[in-house]
Amino acid sequence: QVQLVESGGGLVQAGGSLRLSCAASGGIFSINAMGWYRQAPGKQREFVAVFTNSGRTNYQDSVKGRFTISGDNAKNTVYLQMNSLKPEDTAVYYCNAMDLSKVYWGQGTQVTVSS
Repeated sequence: QVQLVESGGGLVQAGGSLRLSCAASGGIFSINAMGWYRQAPGKQREFVAVFTNSGRTNYQDSVKGRFTISGDNAKNTVYLQMNSLKPEDTAVYYCNAMDLSKVYWGQGTQVTVSS
């Protein structure tokens, strides 16, 4: 069973930066990708970015050029560097991890961007 713990959320002004971290433990050897989703109030959870074991990345169009996802295999951690933040980036950000049969979720971390 994979456990995920996120950290790094908070309150920031528009144009600022935050870095989210997600540490994985448990059945980490089965993980083939880790990513970030977000859910704003009254909206559905949406994909933000993904990082695969082969180092490939993919992003939602609205965050391309502003967010960067990366991984540290030694620490079993994935990061989301968020720059040039906008009020519309305000949401609870969730880390997830995928193996061949299951998707695991963290508890979420709040990101609030003030205008």
